[in-house]
Amino acid sequence: MRSQFLKVSALALASALFTPLTLGQEAEAEVEAPPPPTPQEVAAENLDQLLELVERGQARASAENQAREQRFSSDKANQTKALKRAEDERLREERRSARLEKKFEENELLIAAKQEQLKERLGTLSELFGHLTAASGDLASNVEVSLVSSEYPGREGFLKALIAKMSGSDQLPRIDEIEKVWFELLREIREQGEISRYTAKVATPSGELSEREVVRVGAFNIIDTEGNYLSFNIDQLSELPRQPGGGFNGQAQDLASAQSGLSQFGIDPTGPTGGSFLAAIIDSPTISERWHQGGYVGYAITAVGTFAFILAIFRLIVLTSVGGKVSSQLKSTSARADNPLGRVLKVHEDNPNMDPETLELKMAEAVLSETPKLEQGLTLLKIIAAVAPLMGLLGTVTGMIITFQAITIFGAGDPKAMAGGISSALVTTVLGLLVAIPTVLLHTVVNGRSQRIIHVLNEQATGIVAEHSERAHN
Repeated sequence: MRSQFLKVSALALASALFTPLTLGQEAEAEVEAPPPPTPQEVAAENLDQLLELVERGQARASAENQAREQRFSSDKANQTKALKRAEDERLREERRSARLEKKFEENELLIAAKQEQLKERLGTLSELFGHLTAASGDLASNVEVSLVSSEYPGREGFLKALIAKMSGSDQLPRIDEIEKVWFELLREIREQGEISRYTAKVATPSGELSEREVVRVGAFNIIDTEGNYLSFNIDQLSELPRQPGGGFNGQAQDLASAQSGLSQFGIDPTGPTGGSFLAAIIDSPTISERWHQGGYVGYAITAVGTFAFILAIFRLIVLTSVGGKVSSQLKSTSARADNPLGRVLKVHEDNPNMDPETLELKMAEAVLSETPKLEQGLTLLKIIAAVAPLMGLLGTVTGMIITFQAITIFGAGDPKAMAGGISSALVTTVLGLLVAIPTVLLHTVVNGRSQRIIHVLNEQATGIVAEHSERAHN
């Protein structure tokens, strides 16, 4: 029992001795804690062994504390040296900064003096160089978009370099450079009135480059020998993705193949400023594209209009044929059953001895039976003439709804976003009117033909009844 008590006491005392006593030592022990004593080292059989263990533990702790103190002293000395070096470096940089500031102020004064000296020596040349810079800038902006540059490339590069040189204030333009600006001005003026033929690289709409012979008409238009109009942009000729049409390509081919004489040719008056008129022409939609802009409502209006046109033409053909047969019947003495008038007259021929009142009713019945056949399709034409504008109005409302949706999504700052809805609204309105107006005219013509035949039937029936009544009274 006593032996066990001694072992437990030895363990507790050894643990207390091995535990660091100060806060600094505790932090250091967390970093480099010595390995705990083994049970064989801690276990003591008697007080002598316990005293020996305690002495051994005190010696180890003392050695560790001395090692820590030495490390702390060494680190402190190193930090002091580093701080001293940093302070010395700061002083050197402060002195260097003061020297540079002083040098900078001296250089500013020197530059101001040199600029004043340059200004005095230039004299009236300053005004000349100012005008030269302005003229070179205007010429560079014109040359960059001019069709003449497709034949004489690289001119804008020289002008921009000259402007940069004169703007730098450290170099003066040479006489030959000033003369070249004057030469380029004169060449641009002269070439704007010349028709020139030369070879250049042309890009197709797909991006492929090919050598072609081109014809430049001043600074207005440029075409190739196949009659295709070209555009010029940043030192590159490109075939227009869409040609203007309307006979302009044929005129271009005639001009490209002509060797002398006069040729009719359409030019773009806005060519010297970028060719905006030609771009507007090729961007204008064709009749087919405008029709497709009407959408489904436009297709429906077109279908209704086509049906009305076919119906009206068919009825005109039928009524013309019937009118011819009625005219032939008027010249004949016997009734024929191949026309409405012959069928009406046949009623009288079949009933020669009928009383006038009954004959009149029979004749009126025959005329009434022929009238629907003659007026067939007129009601449908009238309905189509009335419905077509309403369908156009439906397309207008639909297009405006699309426009307002585009405004909601993209805002009102982009006209192209609203163009689709506005085009649909206007095209459907036009289609509705284009269907309604001809349908009204065709209805009038067809109705006139049918009423003319009906009038002949009524006239002949009334005459026969009157003649029959007169014979009966006599």
